[in-house]
Amino acid sequence: MKNTDLYTCAHLIVAAIRIYEHKNTAPPSVEEVCKSISFSLEQGHLICNKLKDSGVIDIIEGAYGPRVCIKDHLEIEKIPKESKESGIKSDLKKFQDSQKKFSKKIEAMQVQHKKKQQDLFAELDQKLKDKLKK
Repeated sequence: MKNTDLYTCAHLIVAAIRIYEHKNTAPPSVEEVCKSISFSLEQGHLICNKLKDSGVIDIIEGAYGPRVCIKDHLEIEKIPKESKESGIKSDLKKFQDSQKKFSKKIEAMQVQHKKKQQDLFAELDQKLKDKLKK
């Protein structure tokens, strides 16, 4: 299962903290939480920092290093349930819109160039006719 959104990851991390506290009667470290839910350490730290900023968890510095504890699990419900796919879709739509604008700009430049070319040929033609009359 791919955990693409912060909402789902937050639920997993809070559940892992609760399970670890139940088994060991002590708060876990970020490494132990990551190990229990098979997250990379970098991903775990990133998510834990986001959850700390939103008030879901708290990271406490202790004698045995930083420990993670649940501050307010109800704050998880304030996290938007967006997946990365919707972000990719919106980015793709933005890219397609920019490509359409770019192609319209190119078409306008081509029309302008063609008009300039026709005006130049018309001017040269007029000059040649004037010379032939003299």
